[in-house]
Amino acid sequence: MDMYTLSYVIIAALVIFGLAVVYLVIRKQMSEQKVRIAEETAKRIQEDAAKEAERLKKEARLEAKDESIRIRADFEREMKERKGELTGLERRLQSREDHLENKEKNIDNREKVIKKFEEDMVKLKEALQKGKDQLIAELEKAAAFSKEDAKRELLSRLETELEADASKMIKAKEEEVKKEADKRAREILATAIQRCAVDHVVETTTSMVELPSDDLKGRIIGREGRNIRAFETLTGVDLIVDDTPEAVILSSFDPLRRETARLTLQKLIVDGRIHPARVEEMYNKAKEELKTAMWDHGEKAALEVGVHGLPPVIIQLLGRLHYRTSYGQNVLQHSVEMAHLAGMLAAELGVNVNLAKRAALLHDIGKAIDQDTEGTHTRLGVAFAEKAGESPEVLHAIEAHHGDVEPRTIEAVIVQVTDAISSARPGARRDTLEAYVKRLEKLETVAKSFDGVERVYAISAGREVRVIVQPDRIDDQGSVKLAHDIAKKVESELEYPGEIKVTVIRETRASDVAK
Repeated sequence: MDMYTLSYVIIAALVIFGLAVVYLVIRKQMSEQKVRIAEETAKRIQEDAAKEAERLKKEARLEAKDESIRIRADFEREMKERKGELTGLERRLQSREDHLENKEKNIDNREKVIKKFEEDMVKLKEALQKGKDQLIAELEKAAAFSKEDAKRELLSRLETELEADASKMIKAKEEEVKKEADKRAREILATAIQRCAVDHVVETTTSMVELPSDDLKGRIIGREGRNIRAFETLTGVDLIVDDTPEAVILSSFDPLRRETARLTLQKLIVDGRIHPARVEEMYNKAKEELKTAMWDHGEKAALEVGVHGLPPVIIQLLGRLHYRTSYGQNVLQHSVEMAHLAGMLAAELGVNVNLAKRAALLHDIGKAIDQDTEGTHTRLGVAFAEKAGESPEVLHAIEAHHGDVEPRTIEAVIVQVTDAISSARPGARRDTLEAYVKRLEKLETVAKSFDGVERVYAISAGREVRVIVQPDRIDDQGSVKLAHDIAKKVESELEYPGEIKVTVIRETRASDVAK
């Protein structure tokens, strides 16, 4: 290797070494700079973390303070409500206590009055006995008769008078028997002249509903009797579940209620789901079906007797008469029978057959609404038929069929006669059922006379009346007072055997719709 080449190598080595030294120095500077930047970054992060921690700490303190204030406010509000409830309860208890004290004072006063009355009665009885003895002694002295002699004389005179009265009574009885025989003969004659035969079934107050199995009886009753209570409260009908195999009995004096309850129960049996809400749903459906059935009955009756052109409202009321009885006689069947008879008599007499039929069919139309409206069925029938556009001749026949006014037309007389024939024939009516129904209707009327009463049902053969009130008008305390007032009014206005239980039912419902 020559000298120049060696020099170049040394120079190159020095250059490389210098570059390496420069690189190391630059790298060290860069490392120190990165360390410094990292330290500054760490310091800044630490400061930011401290600031954030302080901020979170302040927010936590504020939230804790707000929560404490809210809890304290809720506690104070709850304590205030509790205090108000306790105050109200204390006021009610004090009122009841005052009421009981007044009642006790009244009882004590009554006992004193009764005791004084008994003492006065004893004194009065003693005075009367003393006066009686004195009077007898004075009479014996004045008449120169002893007590025994006077008694014999009085009995002798009474015997003579009784013999004369007996003769008069025997003669009067003979005349009464003759009149009754004549009346009976006229009734038999009226029955004999009938040229139509309409079957009559005396209405009862019960209906039997057959069950697929006896297992349904338990479901009808429901847990703790809730289903049967809901059914009876809604329909106003007694549901009797006894030992009769695969059957239950519905009892009510109102045929319309009883039929609605029968349809409701049949629907529940078919559906199988029996609970209070379902009972109400099926009850509403049964009422709609019954309206359709009433229309069918009214239309059928009008077609059967050949009376055409009746307004829809009249046809609906005629169908309602299918579920109305008079002395146990079905009113719609009675009206149809009368229409047939009236048509035949009008044809025999040569008067207006269609008018006679129409008046006879509509003569008792007022009985379809007399249970809901004040007034006699005659007056109500005339008013309703007039609103429906019936002719004056028909209105007069309706008004005169019970003798409220004198009949002025032959058709009115025919309606009067056919009403007597249809009602008086043997087996057509039964007085005892009508008296029973009227007693229950009067019981319901008395209960309905109070403000706030929504519905009234007489059940258990009139031994209980259930009163359903409007919850927004009668509160719980008012329900107690209402039951007491109804019981007192029933006691003063009605005559009945045994006791009548008054039950006031107040129910509040809340509902909303999820949309």
